[in-house]
Amino acid sequence: MAWLLVVVAGLLETGFAVCLKLSHGFTRLWPTVAFCVFALGSFGLLTLSLKKLDVGPAYAVWTGIGAAGTAIYGMIFLDDLVSVLKIVSISLVIIGVIGLQLSGSAH
Repeated sequence: MAWLLVVVAGLLETGFAVCLKLSHGFTRLWPTVAFCVFALGSFGLLTLSLKKLDVGPAYAVWTGIGAAGTAIYGMIFLDDLVSVLKIVSISLVIIGVIGLQLSGSAH
């Protein structure tokens, strides 16, 4: 259950990062409101998960999902540059997070 909270928190992190861009420096109301909702939800779920999980692996999974998700979203929907190096780098982040999870350092 705690890992599910981390995954959802990571997806919400993707949402708050995208909304941060769409808010244009907090000058657009609805993306700013969405940023606040996603950020509070993300940090709240991460906080709850840390009651049961080690901080290192949980934080790595959270940031990995957020970073990879945001980069992928940006390439698909926000016309961010798509390159082989970017795709390989995102893959390495995901592989690193999986490796950390498989290392047995979590409860």
